Amino acid sequence: MKTGIILLIVFISSLSGCGTKSTYKQQPDINRLSAVPVWAKEAIWYQIFVERFRNGDPENDPTPSDMSGSYPEKLPVNWKITPWGHDWFAHEPWLDDVGANGFDSKIQARRYGGDLQGVLDEMDYLQALGITAIYFNPLNDSPSLHKYDARNYAHIDRNFGPDPKGDVAIMDAEIHDDPSTWKWTSADKLFLKVINEFHKRGIRVIMDYSWNHTGKAFWALDDIRKNGKNSKYADWYTITRFDDPATKEDELKYVGWGGNNPWMPVFKKDIIPPDKKTMPFEGNFHSESLKKHIFDVTKRWLDPDGDGNPSDGVDGFRLDVAGEIPMGFWREYRKVVRSVNPEAYLVGEIWWLEWPDKLFDPNVYLEGDQFDAIMNYRWFRVARGFFGQAEPVLTPTGFVSEIDRINKGIKSDNLEAMMDVVSTHDTPRLSTSLYNKEMDKYKAKPSENADYKINKPDQRTRTEQIMLLIHQFTFIGAPQIWNGEETGIWGADDPDCRKPLVWDDITYEDERAAYDPEKTRPVDVVKPDKALRSFYKKLCSIRKENPVLVYGNLHFSIADDRKMVLAYSRTLGKDEIEVVFNRSDSVRLVKVPVKAEGKFEDLLSPGKISFESSDKKIEIIMKPLSGVILKKE
Repeated sequence: MKTGIILLIVFISSLSGCGTKSTYKQQPDINRLSAVPVWAKEAIWYQIFVERFRNGDPENDPTPSDMSGSYPEKLPVNWKITPWGHDWFAHEPWLDDVGANGFDSKIQARRYGGDLQGVLDEMDYLQALGITAIYFNPLNDSPSLHKYDARNYAHIDRNFGPDPKGDVAIMDAEIHDDPSTWKWTSADKLFLKVINEFHKRGIRVIMDYSWNHTGKAFWALDDIRKNGKNSKYADWYTITRFDDPATKEDELKYVGWGGNNPWMPVFKKDIIPPDKKTMPFEGNFHSESLKKHIFDVTKRWLDPDGDGNPSDGVDGFRLDVAGEIPMGFWREYRKVVRSVNPEAYLVGEIWWLEWPDKLFDPNVYLEGDQFDAIMNYRWFRVARGFFGQAEPVLTPTGFVSEIDRINKGIKSDNLEAMMDVVSTHDTPRLSTSLYNKEMDKYKAKPSENADYKINKPDQRTRTEQIMLLIHQFTFIGAPQIWNGEETGIWGADDPDCRKPLVWDDITYEDERAAYDPEKTRPVDVVKPDKALRSFYKKLCSIRKENPVLVYGNLHFSIADDRKMVLAYSRTLGKDEIEVVFNRSDSVRLVKVPVKAEGKFEDLLSPGKISFESSDKKIEIIMKPLSGVILKKE
């Protein structure tokens, strides 16, 4: 990229700061629709799952009434909030009486009481970590712990704010499809405060919405139960049987997510052609009034006071199961979003083409009319295959080949804005994923694989994790940290990846219970891993201080399968960083090609260690399973 272009980017970036409303400036109208936001390329993401982040206000903790309409539906009379430091696999006194089969299903009834006050309380922690953007898992009012089964799109969950009962009364008094009647609940107001406080710190905020499905307690579905075919929302869903008001039973049937899931009814879509079975889909949602409602909710959070200045609103959206929604809708959606905030970031969950082997090629979604980026699970599978030597295992040349394959045809703007995820609410924790060498998502929990290791990963795994993190923070795309990953939390796939955050001021029980009561496991002490957290801070600092890691050209300089050594450079003008990995179990002398002669500082060393190039090469002795970041001084 030329220096003049970089100066323009820096200039635009300086105009787009996310502080108070008086400092807001819009980007030029040129490429208003297709431009990828500069700030999203420079982002260091932190993903917050509010229910498991921090309980800042015990007075708003969920009750069984708040959870009505979620799975599992029937809770025992002695149900109560789970203590934050509870041994994850240990059974609470009420757990075995939950009306569900198996531990994974039963603990969907657990609540720890995380809320937005907890987020406000820990803003200093997040800022000190060095992140620059927050991705919130769904905040919309919902009876479940995960919130992908919305009860009301327009409002923040009642138990995330200070007055759940008062918020319910406000929501019940509204005409749900008429935004002129919408009020601000206490939870809504607290979220607006969260946005403002993050923006003051230069931290962006995006929300997560699933426009593909709601929960069974969603207000429009309740209207269909009451009014049957005469409901004006009957065309929002694919209804296969209406309720008979003459009986006590709820006979309403509809198409649910994944086919017959009654907890997540899916919106009706018009697919073109109608018999197309494979993503991506052309077409749109069937109902125009449904689309209007989605657009109204979207505008509400982009510009809360509706004054045409979106700096008081969120900075974009993460869009759930985006590949299951016709692309015609996404084209309309982008136009709506960008008409309110031309710098808003849209990142799609484009994931599976064929479970569990094939991941979706996102090119068609990244042409400037739908998304800016995707959650980059494809990159993680490749990185895990090399750095973790996990299925599918890769050599250095195999790694380079796979990177070239998955990035083919994607513009640099989009690649730079990819959300490079290493773990999420939908995957095993990074350390546990590396500890278990099977396919990263397939049978990745003890309920599906009796041999899956659930104890604290060993030191070798932590070493592999460190290498992968060095790669994540020096590669193309915006690095992401999943809720507490920096504290060393381990856990299998959902639900075990959703353990509550490990804080310094909370006492945690040792993890000693096993998934299978007939088996034993090592006893693991649960406490923050301060060394790992410090390493994340270091990586965040390196990323922010070196724009070459955001915008720089990428060149693989070493891919040695025999020695298991990989190296690549990031270059931008005179700036140069060389990243080198020894993935072998032996000490290696590595001769690293460089672009320019001179001294190169080791950015990860505790002291200032430099290497002098000779004949445009640096000689460095590397420990087994190690990585270095070398910056041209």
